[in-house]
Amino acid sequence: MATVKLRDIRKSYGQVEVIKGVDIDINDGEFVVFVGPSGCGKSTLLRMIAGLEDITSGTLEIDGVRVNDLEPSKRGIAMVFQSYAIFPHMTVRENVAFGLTINKVSKTDKEAKVAEAARILQMEHLLDRRPSELSGGQRQRVAIGRAIVRDPKVFLFDEPLSNLDAALRMDMRMEIGKLHQDLGASMIYVTHDQVEAMTLADKIVVLKDGKVMQAGAPMELYHEPANLFVAGFLGAPSMNFLTLTVDEVGNDWVEVSNAALSKIRVPRKGREFAKGQSATLGVRPQYLAPAEVGRGMLNGKVILTERLGSETVVSLNVTDGTKLIAAIGEDTVLTAGVELSWSFDPAQAHIFPEVI
Repeated sequence: MATVKLRDIRKSYGQVEVIKGVDIDINDGEFVVFVGPSGCGKSTLLRMIAGLEDITSGTLEIDGVRVNDLEPSKRGIAMVFQSYAIFPHMTVRENVAFGLTINKVSKTDKEAKVAEAARILQMEHLLDRRPSELSGGQRQRVAIGRAIVRDPKVFLFDEPLSNLDAALRMDMRMEIGKLHQDLGASMIYVTHDQVEAMTLADKIVVLKDGKVMQAGAPMELYHEPANLFVAGFLGAPSMNFLTLTVDEVGNDWVEVSNAALSKIRVPRKGREFAKGQSATLGVRPQYLAPAEVGRGMLNGKVILTERLGSETVVSLNVTDGTKLIAAIGEDTVLTAGVELSWSFDPAQAHIFPEVI
């Protein structure tokens, strides 16, 4: 186990800077997930920690030791890639032991480490099979086993589940979560899947354009997003946004309205606003509920209803033309074209000085 510190980490390819001054602290035994849209720099950042990409400037420390110039094999890390990267001509046992074999670890120690990894991953019965005889999830377990036997200080995962179908992804996600509990190891995990991020992470780092937008516990980011980008990125369906005008500003509240929204007061949450400025109101779909006509805060026409079993997702147009999404009870049936009022608790809304 180990701590990892990134201080003003930057990466440039020629004149193009792709990582722009990243500062992150990863505590001993912590599970940290880098998440963000394609091209945000999350995989590049992981490869810099692994030593597979040079660091243009800044300092990377593992357990208090600066490792910028250390070879990957000397950093005490093990990486699991999106592709399984296992040898088709070798058995599972030989694949898991490969790193130990090339490092000339004794046969006794090698067998003990492979047996322990197989026990942890519940794949003792697979050790004599070849990769062609394995499912996708089993192949990924082999790749993880190869990392475990190295007894690394830090595990690095680069979108390890993206090649699996939905059911296997859920199973492997649970296995990785259990692996973290069993080993207590420091783990850094890259994904574009926010469900993986929310369920696995002790800490989520949200990246955009090579910068950290916010870092913190999953539910902290969900309930208290620092900015418009984080608010819209985390949560499914995505947060609804309305552009509106600030009518009044109090010590801890802002009064807002627009052509579609009745005047309401929402918490300021420490953000600065001025009377008359444009701002953006954010409301999660799960907080919107149908109300009696004329008694809600918004009036909207139902465009489409999707019944998903656990909930019903409703697409609607409000009177100013903005499209919103509501996630309501599973038994609610709404007909396309019907006009409804919608309400929400203003205390659960978010107000941002940025405008979409």
